[in-house]
Amino acid sequence: MKQPMRRASDRLLNRDDSADSAAIALAIQSGFDRHYALFRYNAQQAKGRFEIGDWHAIRKLARERIAFYDDRVREAIERINVSFGDSQLAVGNWQQVKRHYVNLLAEHRQPELAETFFNSVCSKLLHRTYFHNDFIFVRPAVATDYLDSDPPSYRSYYPAKEGLEAAMRHMIVDFGLACPFEDIDRDLALATQTLLEFLQSDGQAPADTQIHVLRTLFFRNKGAYLIGRYIQDGELVPFAMAILQDSRRRLYVDTFLCGVERIEALFNFSRAYFMVDMEVPSAYVRFLKTLMPTKPESELYTMLGLHKQGKTLFYRDLLHHLRHSSDPFVIAPGIKGLVMGVFTLPSFPYVFKIIKDTRRKDISREFIQKQYQLVKFHDRVGRMADTWEYANVPIPKSRIDPALEQELRETAPSIIEDDGDSLVVKHVYIERRMVPLNMYLERADDAQRERAIIEYGDAIKQMVAADIFPGDMLYKNFGVTRQGRVVFYDYDEVAYVTDCKFRRIPPPRTPEDEMSSEPWYTVGPNDVFPEEFGTFLLGDPRVRELFMKHHADLLDAAFWQEKQARIRDGQLEDVFPYPESLRFKNRYPCV
Repeated sequence: MKQPMRRASDRLLNRDDSADSAAIALAIQSGFDRHYALFRYNAQQAKGRFEIGDWHAIRKLARERIAFYDDRVREAIERINVSFGDSQLAVGNWQQVKRHYVNLLAEHRQPELAETFFNSVCSKLLHRTYFHNDFIFVRPAVATDYLDSDPPSYRSYYPAKEGLEAAMRHMIVDFGLACPFEDIDRDLALATQTLLEFLQSDGQAPADTQIHVLRTLFFRNKGAYLIGRYIQDGELVPFAMAILQDSRRRLYVDTFLCGVERIEALFNFSRAYFMVDMEVPSAYVRFLKTLMPTKPESELYTMLGLHKQGKTLFYRDLLHHLRHSSDPFVIAPGIKGLVMGVFTLPSFPYVFKIIKDTRRKDISREFIQKQYQLVKFHDRVGRMADTWEYANVPIPKSRIDPALEQELRETAPSIIEDDGDSLVVKHVYIERRMVPLNMYLERADDAQRERAIIEYGDAIKQMVAADIFPGDMLYKNFGVTRQGRVVFYDYDEVAYVTDCKFRRIPPPRTPEDEMSSEPWYTVGPNDVFPEEFGTFLLGDPRVRELFMKHHADLLDAAFWQEKQARIRDGQLEDVFPYPESLRFKNRYPCV
């Protein structure tokens, strides 16, 4: 096979200069260390903003942090280009650079993240033919199995010695929050009762009982979450305590969540990332993995705000899965999109989405990518699927269904490159696979249909609360997760609610107006007429009845206008990552 044209920096491969290689390695490590210091400072700021109730600042911190990584990668590349321009860069050797880099990570507290940072820098300097373990970290070089911070990443408490409620009191005090609780005795009694009910226990803790709690709080939106595990007789119960703030800046425990299912909902891939101050992130992920054994580490790192590490681990999981499976990539089931092509590997629970060259909507590739970025930087409130974005992904031709290969070549030739044994996809989004809502409704029984319609309307309302208008509200643009949640995943028409103009359809002026196939009123580029939603959504009488029962307000422009007004006034509505029925205020209304 003919070798591709090499970049100037690829001359690094041909000669040997240990001093330059060591200096390049140090420049990359310094870039990463600066990135992670800023990452931790961001989480430390989140704690301060939570204590003073500055919710808009917390959202701003969350948005700003997403761009940190790419900014530091660019800085590292600029530093290398300035210090080791073509004349000097040519004397280096990337294999030596990697060896020096591994040595620098011997006592590092975030080696796995630093390896990913190295890969990110190298991917901008080397041709993809060098993307193998001789030059980048396809496999990790530094183990993190027993790596931990000093002091350790979690604290331990002993209910058998001091009592369960006292142990819970100590674990809250140890976080050192700078504002008082409204009624800590009431909250501790509720939390203790909830845990004992879940354990079906009389409160007598055996001598070996322990409570382990991660050392720092998890911040997101208006909430701070204490994450821990209760261990008794070798059995482990995951738990999370949600701490909120009232209008007088007093804290209260809103709920105490127990069990794997409830904790997984907190870390759902459709929610905004947590802000957590971690010296050793691998220790946090190792702890979380004991709470959620089936959740991939790639998603745990991502939900901790370390989405580039999540991408690295996901890609390793994909390569591993390809080696241990034989089924082909196929066109994903469902109605084909006007803008995106979607394919999947049936044995792997994800879908791969590409932007078509031939689109039945007059929008540019750049606009679509901007839409995906908008969602990435926004609070997804548990209702918009997160995505990993990749470039130059090789897929073995032997694993591609002929119908899919033909469709890729016909609809997206500009992003497909034939590389001999593989098709290289130059740009792809990857997200969790869901059942398209339209398909789900077709085969649902009565109870499932009602739950799905309730979820569908709730999804839209929660997106609206976060200032997101989905644009195209057809059922095919929503998916149903394994847990039965409805999640939106088609972003090419997403807009801010505050940018839309929601209007009622004016009454016809004459009988001719009423019979006309064309509107008798002017329609601006941002005009939205909620009354029209029913035309596209409520053709099935069974669906119409349920929709009108639970979500008729979505067809009323007044609903949307009222939400707009609240957002413009700076009000941030509460969207909880747990059912309303679990909130303590429902057990004691005085909360």
